Amino acid sequence: MRLLEQRILEEGQYIGNGILKVDSFINHQVDPYLMNEAGKEFAKLFMNISASKILTAEISGIAPAVSAGLHLGIPVVFARKHKPITMPDQVLLTLSPSHTKGRTVELIVSPEYLGAGERVLIIDDFLATGKTIEGLIRLAQIAGAEVVGVGALIEKTFEEGRDHLESMGIHVESLARIESMSEKGIVFHKS
Repeated sequence: MRLLEQRILEEGQYIGNGILKVDSFINHQVDPYLMNEAGKEFAKLFMNISASKILTAEISGIAPAVSAGLHLGIPVVFARKHKPITMPDQVLLTLSPSHTKGRTVELIVSPEYLGAGERVLIIDDFLATGKTIEGLIRLAQIAGAEVVGVGALIEKTFEEGRDHLESMGIHVESLARIESMSEKGIVFHKS
């Protein structure tokens, strides 16, 4: 998606250790126009998979997931990282390493909102190693749901998360695919 690539080039900052800072338009301040366009693109890419629900991880996955849900006409569930008192005692829970947090985080979903027979599309902000998305896949599987696709705003192809997910039989689409990042700049994957 050219618009997303332009924003990454203009405002994204490589801060070392494989981390791309996109706080000005995705991860802290959200550009609603960009998210709307991303949602439209995800809807085009996944319109034929008959998803019944979108699953994402809080917090940065919420904006693109909600936009995709709006354009696909399906609800969005986000895995929480802390269990609120409003959630039932019995929850769907898995652990996932977080590269940006530098530790393992919990991913928690109420079984009220994710259940057997659902056809789940996972949408997230980044696809790097695929570990967070793999955690979301585990949550869907624990619930008895089927994962029918994965969409990411930004993929870091050099971290090989796509290969891992595709080896599990998961259909993956990314709106911007980064081949390399360094102090010298960002290079997008040409497909």
